[in-house]
Amino acid sequence: MFKKIQILLLLIGLLAFTLIPHTQPVINASQQNLLVNGSFEQDFFADNSWELDNINWNDIQLNHSNETAIDGSYTFNFFVSETVESAESFQLSQELKQLPAGNYQLSAYIMGGADTDAAQVQLFAGDGERDDVHLTTGWADWQRISLTFALAEDQSLFAIGMNISGNSEAWGFIDDVRLERITEPEVAPVEADIFVERVDGLAEDFIKGVDISTIISLEESGVKFYNEAGLEQDIFKTLSDAGVNYIRVKVWNDPYDEQGNGYGGGNNDVATAIKIGKRATKHNMALLVNFHYSDFWVDPAKQQAPKAWQSMNIVEKEQAVYQFTYDTLSALRDEQIDIGMVQVGNETNNAIAGEQDWSSMVQLFNAGSQAVRDFDDSTPIALHFTNPETEGRYRTLAANLAEANVDYDVFASSYYPYWHGTLANLTTELSHIADTYDKQVLMVETSYAYTAEDGDGHSNTISSEEVNPPYPFTIQGQANALRDAFQAMADIGEAGIGLFYWEPAWLPVGPPNQFEQNQQLWETYGSGWASSYAASYDPDDAGQWYGGSSVDNQALFDFNGYPLPTLNIFNHIETGAITPREVDFIQPVTVEVPLGQLPSFPEHVTVVYNDRSEEREAVSWNQAEINNALSTGVNTYIIQGTTASERNVSAQLIVLAENFVRNPSFEEADRSMWTIDFPEGFTNHADFTHGRSNSRTGEYHVHFWNDRIVDFRLSQTITGLEPGYYTLSMAIQGDASEEEMYLFAQVNEERYQEEALVNGWGNWYVPEITDIRVSDGTITIGTQISAGTESWGSVDDFYLAWTGELEEENFPDYENSDDQNDTNSENDHILNEEARNDSESSANMDKSENNLDNNNDLSESNERNGEALPETATPLYNWLVGGSIVILIGVGVSIYSYRKKINE
Repeated sequence: MFKKIQILLLLIGLLAFTLIPHTQPVINASQQNLLVNGSFEQDFFADNSWELDNINWNDIQLNHSNETAIDGSYTFNFFVSETVESAESFQLSQELKQLPAGNYQLSAYIMGGADTDAAQVQLFAGDGERDDVHLTTGWADWQRISLTFALAEDQSLFAIGMNISGNSEAWGFIDDVRLERITEPEVAPVEADIFVERVDGLAEDFIKGVDISTIISLEESGVKFYNEAGLEQDIFKTLSDAGVNYIRVKVWNDPYDEQGNGYGGGNNDVATAIKIGKRATKHNMALLVNFHYSDFWVDPAKQQAPKAWQSMNIVEKEQAVYQFTYDTLSALRDEQIDIGMVQVGNETNNAIAGEQDWSSMVQLFNAGSQAVRDFDDSTPIALHFTNPETEGRYRTLAANLAEANVDYDVFASSYYPYWHGTLANLTTELSHIADTYDKQVLMVETSYAYTAEDGDGHSNTISSEEVNPPYPFTIQGQANALRDAFQAMADIGEAGIGLFYWEPAWLPVGPPNQFEQNQQLWETYGSGWASSYAASYDPDDAGQWYGGSSVDNQALFDFNGYPLPTLNIFNHIETGAITPREVDFIQPVTVEVPLGQLPSFPEHVTVVYNDRSEEREAVSWNQAEINNALSTGVNTYIIQGTTASERNVSAQLIVLAENFVRNPSFEEADRSMWTIDFPEGFTNHADFTHGRSNSRTGEYHVHFWNDRIVDFRLSQTITGLEPGYYTLSMAIQGDASEEEMYLFAQVNEERYQEEALVNGWGNWYVPEITDIRVSDGTITIGTQISAGTESWGSVDDFYLAWTGELEEENFPDYENSDDQNDTNSENDHILNEEARNDSESSANMDKSENNLDNNNDLSESNERNGEALPETATPLYNWLVGGSIVILIGVGVSIYSYRKKINE
C-alpha cells in the first residue's frame, strides 16, 4: 500500500508548481542556522546528522525525499502504515554539545496529510520547552512552526527537535529546520479580542494599506463610522490609529451617463480621489493612485476604454493615457496630497483601456509610466495582475514585460484566498519575479469574510454556500487570513513591500428588509457596486446585476459601522496578540446517503479554538431526527448533536435520490463498468488510484498526470433506466494549463456537456448537467479531459439521478394529417452552454442541488435554458406502429396464400 501512495506523491511531486523556493523569514538574517543538515540536503541515514528515537520501524516508513522541498531539493518524509490500529510516534532530534545562554528560536516547515491522514508535529527544546501540537493540512500547504525559548545559563548536550505522530496512513514532510539565536529583544504580545501571531521580518516602511474608494459615496448615503470607544469618528483617523499607513483609491475617467447619473461603485472620478487623498494625507497616510483607464470597473474579463477614447487609434490613446495620468497626478499634488505610489492599470492580465494586443498594451503601460516619471521620477510605479494560482501566468507576464522593456518598479498582485490558490504558491511566484527581475512585489488586494450573513439585501461574493472555505467565516478566521497574508509577503524578504486590504468599510447603507430604500441610495449616491445607469456603458455585467455591496461581510467594521477586532491587526502583526482561549468553530459535518440506505454519522467532531489548536470530541446525534429525515425522503436536513462537553453541534444530512451510476466513487474493487480510453499513441496516464488526500469521498479516485499532453476519456454506459429527465454531476480537482475538460452525457445521438474547471489541490469543482432526456433507458456518462504538459488532477463522485417524468407525447393523427412525418423532422437537440465566469465566480455546488423539485414546469425550464427538446416518438409508440405493420403484412400474406390455394 505504501508503494501506491509513494507513486501518487511522486507523480504530484513532479509538478513544477510544487518546487517551492522560499525565502526563509528569520528574526535576524545575519544569524546562522546552528543545526547540521537542517534542510536535509544530505542523506540523514548516511551522515547520522539526525537522531531517530522511539520509532517502530515495522509501522513507520522514512524517506530522504526529493519529491518536494521548501528549501533546496530534499526533505524528511514519513508515512504511517495503514495496518496500525492506534497512533504511532517517533522523535527526530539533534544534540548540541554546547549552547550559550541567550534567546533562541527553533523553527521548521511542515506539510502532509489532511483530516484523518494528518500528521502531528510538536517542537521541543531541552527538557522543559514544548510548542503546541501542529496538524498538517494537505499537499503543498506548507506551514512554518516555531518555538522561542531562553537559556539563563550555558548548556551542554542540549537536545532539540520534534515529536511526530499520526494515525493509520498519516504522512508528512519536514524541511528547513533551523535553530537561531535571537539578537533583538522579544516583543511581548498585547492583550486583545483575537489571537494574532507576530509576523516576522517586517520592514519599518512595510505597507499596511487599505482601499476605501467607496467611502465618499457611503458617507453621502448616511453610513456612519465609530471608534473603539463607540464614538462617531472620521474613519481615516480610526484607520490611522489602527496602524494603517497607506490608502489606495481607484480613478475612473468619466463614471457618469449623459445625464450626469453616476455608475456607482463609488463614482470614483478625479474629484472623488482628491477628497479621499486630502483626508488620507491629513491623517499621515500615503496615497496609492490606481488608474483603471476606464469609466467603470475593469478586471481580467473586461477592460473597456473610456467613452471618450473608444474611437481613438493606438497613437491617440497612448497620448490620452499619458495626459490623463499626468493631469490627475498634478491635480492631486496641487491639493498637497502625499502620493506614495501610482498603479498603471488594474488587473491587466489580458488587456488595458480596450487594447488586447500585447504590443499595444506595452505602449499604454509605458505611456502611463512615462507620465509618472515626468511628474516625479521618485514615485514608484506598479503594474497590477491577478490569478497567481494559474501555473506559469506570472512568470510569463514578468518575462514578457522584461522583454518589452516596460518601465515599472512594483509587480502587484491580487490575492483572494477563496480563488487564488495557496499563499505558499503566491510567495513562490512573487519571489521568483523579485529575484529574477529585481522588482518589488506587492499584494495590492485581499480580503476575507468574518460572517456568512448578508447586510443589505444584495447577495455577497462569498457566503455560506462556499464549499471547504480556506478559513472559517468568523472574526478569528478573518484575522488568520489577513495575518497569514502579511506573513506571506514578509517571507519574500525586502522585495515584499506590503499589502492592501480591499474595501474594509463597504458597509450596508441600510438593512436587508429596507431593500427598496437601499436601492434608492445606491442609485442616488453610487454606494452600491453598480447603479442601473451603468447599463449604458456596461450592459452585459452592471446592466444585469446592479445593486449594493457584495463585500459587506468582508469588512473590518460590523454592519453598523463599529470596528471589528480585526481592524487592529495592522498593529497586532508587529507585536502579536493574545486573548483567552475559547472555541472558534466546530468543523462542519455533512453526511450523504442514498434513499433507502442508513447514514453513517461520525463519532467525533473537530473543535477548533481561536488559537488554531484543535481537539476531537465524542458526539451523539439525535436519532429521532435522523429517523424522521430518512422516512421523509429526498431532501437536506439539519441533525442536532451534543458533544461530550455538552456543546451543541449540528450536521447536514443529505438524503440523495438513487444514484444510477455503478461504483460512482470507485470504492468497489470491480471497476469493469468503467472504461478509460486514450488516443492512439498515448501511454496510460489516468488510472484508478488509492489515496484519501486526493479523493473527495472515500479512498479512491481516478488520478491523471502526464509529463506530456493529457488526453483521455472516462466513461460508463448505463442501461435499464426508467424514461425521464436526469441530472448528472461529478467532482474534479487539480491544476492544468490549456485545459478542455467536460462532463458529458450521451443519449443516442444527443450529447450533453458541461465545462469542468480545476483550480488547485483540494478545490473541488462540481459541474452539473440538468434535464438530460432519456427515453430508451440507455445513457453513456463520463468526462473528457485534455490539457497541457504536466497537468494533473483527480475525478470522483459521479452522480446520476432521476428528476422528472417525460412530457406527454403528442402523437400524430395518421388519418387526418397529410404531414404525418413532421413531428420527426427536427431531431437535433441544441444545448446552449452558458459562458463561464472567470476565477472570481464561485464554482462549487452541493450534491443536494441535484435533487430537483419534480413539480417544476420542465417546458419553462427548457425555454429558460435555450434548449429545444426533440419531438421523437416513444419506444412504446414505435413498438405499436411496428407491430401493427407486421400484423398487416401477415394478414396480407395470409389472404394472398389463401386466394392462391383456392385458385389452384
